[in-house]
Amino acid sequence: MAVDTAAADVTWTWPFDPSRYQQRDGLTAQEVSALQQLGTDLRRRPGRHNPDAPGWTAIEWLLHPLDDVRASLWCPDSTYQRQGMNDAIALILLRCIGQGRTFWCWTAEDWLQLIGVGTAEFRKSSPGWVDGTARSTLAAYAYLLSGFTDFDRLGGFQRLPLSRRVFGEELVEQAHQQVKRVLYGWGYRIESDVDSRISPVLCQALLLNRSPLLQDLTTEAFARLRQHPAMRRPHIGALHAIQRAVASIGFCEPPPSPFRGRMPEIEGTARPWADWVERWHATSTLAPKTRATARSVLSKIGRWLAEEHPEITEPGQWTRRTCASWIAALDRMSIGDYVQRRGGLGDRQGQPISAETKAGYLTATRAFFRDCQEWEWIPRRFDPTRALATPRTVLAMLGPDPRVIADDIWAKLLWAGLNIQPEDLPTSYNSLRYPLEFLRAVSLAWLFSGQRSAEIARLRVGCVRWQHDGFSIPGDSREVLARDAVCLLDVPTHKTGTAFTKPVDPLLGKAIEAWEAARPSQPILTDRKTGDQVHLLFALRAHAMDKTYINRTIIPALCRKAGVPAADARGAITSHRARSTIASQLYNAKEPMTLFELQAWLGHRSPESTQHYAKITPNTLARAYNDAGYFERNVRTIEVLVDRDAVTSGAAANGEPWQYYDLGHGYCTYTFFEQCPHRMACARCDFYTPKTSSKGQLLEAKDNLQRMRANVPLTDDERAAVDDGQAALDKLLERLADIPTPSGATPRQIGIPAQATLLPVIAVNQKPT
Repeated sequence: MAVDTAAADVTWTWPFDPSRYQQRDGLTAQEVSALQQLGTDLRRRPGRHNPDAPGWTAIEWLLHPLDDVRASLWCPDSTYQRQGMNDAIALILLRCIGQGRTFWCWTAEDWLQLIGVGTAEFRKSSPGWVDGTARSTLAAYAYLLSGFTDFDRLGGFQRLPLSRRVFGEELVEQAHQQVKRVLYGWGYRIESDVDSRISPVLCQALLLNRSPLLQDLTTEAFARLRQHPAMRRPHIGALHAIQRAVASIGFCEPPPSPFRGRMPEIEGTARPWADWVERWHATSTLAPKTRATARSVLSKIGRWLAEEHPEITEPGQWTRRTCASWIAALDRMSIGDYVQRRGGLGDRQGQPISAETKAGYLTATRAFFRDCQEWEWIPRRFDPTRALATPRTVLAMLGPDPRVIADDIWAKLLWAGLNIQPEDLPTSYNSLRYPLEFLRAVSLAWLFSGQRSAEIARLRVGCVRWQHDGFSIPGDSREVLARDAVCLLDVPTHKTGTAFTKPVDPLLGKAIEAWEAARPSQPILTDRKTGDQVHLLFALRAHAMDKTYINRTIIPALCRKAGVPAADARGAITSHRARSTIASQLYNAKEPMTLFELQAWLGHRSPESTQHYAKITPNTLARAYNDAGYFERNVRTIEVLVDRDAVTSGAAANGEPWQYYDLGHGYCTYTFFEQCPHRMACARCDFYTPKTSSKGQLLEAKDNLQRMRANVPLTDDERAAVDDGQAALDKLLERLADIPTPSGATPRQIGIPAQATLLPVIAVNQKPT
């Protein structure tokens, strides 16, 4: 921590010492008479003021401290400003008449009545000759005379003029410039961010600390400021930024992590049970959020015990029967049961809790009893893993459900992300906008990286590297990257594993590099997961991007720009759904990733997790279905020749053949061909006509033939012949040797070796020709 020695050399002393003056509470009758007699002459207007007039001597002891305060205040040397000072003194003296007491004993309420809770109220309660600037001067008198600091009760009161009057314009401006230089370097825009938000809070901090010097804003001073009513919301965020700036100069320590609210005291349980829960919460090494969730569950268990089993007040009293009773109660529990506060439940109250909630409650219960037994706090009377196991009926309803975004919607979101503009996004937290490079980098990271939102928020500076033909490309190279250059993204330690590197689209790499070039210098920040001190990529104004920024701001903005709804049939479009969508598209690509390649790209520890993301799309499934040949395996389509001359001439009615089923080597004229058991192993009965015969040749030479298609379902033996080949064909021929043909004789009786024919598969949906 480097201290600004130039700033530290500046000194300042308090301008007014009340102990030097007579501080009497009441007024004598002579003093009251003198004040009433002087009246508006108390304004001491130039050319009209007579210091030798009667009454001035009686109130000299009151005028002396007021005039000394006026002398200590910074005021432009003008008749108008000097008269404003005199008017403020006159108001104070006239109010002494109404109060019957001197200003030395006034309370904050007394000063507030004089200054007013707003400019309108001040003008309404003051004489007509009082100018509006007198209000700021009165606040300065209240501050120096009695230590008045209830600035939060003054309405739209300007702190900057007051601090300049008390401390002087030069010292106040010097403090502002020191803070501005630091914040501007972190990415704050001076005109809007600092002057509108930071400046009033800085002035208030200087006033509350009773010093215009930044070196007096110590760590202890900031701790006191946070407790002051005037520093409550919405000023606490600006005070946080000011302390970070003062800490970077070297005058104090960095501020603590933002206060998220203290957990309420456990109510509605036996006191011993609450003590055991708090003891476990203070000892457990689980993540803070997980610990807090478990504490809430254990509090509900305590309230359930108080209602159903009041005799059980400690975990050591639990048995397997108690565990079974808790599981049964949990299985029938509704939202709002055994809670401490019902605010925010709304219409959900009374609805059954989900299977995920039930499983989570049991997980927290098992962890509690397992730890208590392992730490030898309680005797081991049952096995938490078995006694508090999640029921199978609940497990059956659990399981990851990655919700893939439809391809057409995802394509529109990609277009919106590639064309994002600042006006497409609303103002961020505290009405501050992020630079365009920041917005593009975050948007493309969500659209292309396939990472969780928390991991995107934790990316570090320099996380992008370029590689070509296995060799790294220097980061400072000015050469144009090769078209086949690979962009590598370094992902930090994440939910399921350690840090790893993955290839991403070069568009993302270029967007991140553009943001790194425009990114203002930021202080080292703490990684929320690992606790390391790192330079976070998505940091601005000394703050890391919140992990909810993508869900709350980026995704709704991209949906508006793309003209797509923020939710579909599968629910709201969230950051994690992009991870599922990208994984599914990579798995279903023309040249897809294998399951293990996708596992490495997603950073999963187990391929079982990857399987939940590797969803097969309907198109891929349809393609695989067609390739599997379900229709061809069970049904064959055979060509049929219809002799129209035989039909029209009446020969068909007389028993002449008119249908000819093409077997490849010949034709079958049996009308019920699909019922013939020898259709695939033709025995060449009387219905068979070889193609090489004169009759077959005459048939093919006819002009009046109609060619049609007939679907023939296959039997199990025929399907086996299709699937297994020659061996199955031979078995089929052997089985049919003694089966009668349509003409009555068996193949063995005919004596001609049967010929097996795999019925051809031709255009199934083709119309008759």
